[in-house]
Amino acid sequence: MSPSDKIDHAVTILKAAEAHGPAVHTNSFGAEGVVLSHLISRHALEIETASLDTGRLPEPTFAVAEALRQRYGLRIDWYFPDPQVLGDFTQEHGVNAFYNSVELRLACCGIRKVEPLGRALVGKLAWITGRRRQQGHDRAVLPEREWDEQRGILKFNPLAEWTHDDVWAFIRINEIPYSSLHDEGYPSIGCAPCSRAISVGEEPRAGRWWWEHDDVRECGLHGPARPAAEDEALATPTPPIPDVGL
Repeated sequence: MSPSDKIDHAVTILKAAEAHGPAVHTNSFGAEGVVLSHLISRHALEIETASLDTGRLPEPTFAVAEALRQRYGLRIDWYFPDPQVLGDFTQEHGVNAFYNSVELRLACCGIRKVEPLGRALVGKLAWITGRRRQQGHDRAVLPEREWDEQRGILKFNPLAEWTHDDVWAFIRINEIPYSSLHDEGYPSIGCAPCSRAISVGEEPRAGRWWWEHDDVRECGLHGPARPAAEDEALATPTPPIPDVGL
């Protein structure tokens, strides 16, 4: 598929998500996120933008969010951790507890990201992500449309078949604002203490939670899912019951 065909196909998937909506794009303002913001804005799609302010994001992430807000008139709905739950966790385990064990890291992600995401998805029927197959491991077989079994929502991945080069060619041709951390070797950007630049030959997500030895580098946002059947994707949607528990 040519680059122009991939762009058209991504727009087709976004329009399908819009039609299935209410739809929301959860944007972490990495390279894929800014591409989707551009496509959604340029095609005037009725798709909301939500982002998770974990309390530990790097400053360039906020700079990109503001640049997109100004350029496209993008409205961003920010979601934050529950302050009481986060306070209790850090009081008991420490501010940087995530370095101490995988269990504590996942608990931290649960408080800062997973629970706020649950609130962001309340009332939504279509969830748009920027995940790509080339990002490796369990994303290698990522479908363009999948049913999230954990939250009962149809998930759309418009950039699933895009390569790294596809993403960056699109950003440069359209002069889309992007995080300065990408120029410093960060292909994947999350919380500041949990992201680092990668070396030549490393997997794209090797810079996330790099002190862990497990090959699967995920935070729990993307739970069990299966490819959505064609009739399921086209069926009249039923509002999901959100799972916002940790």
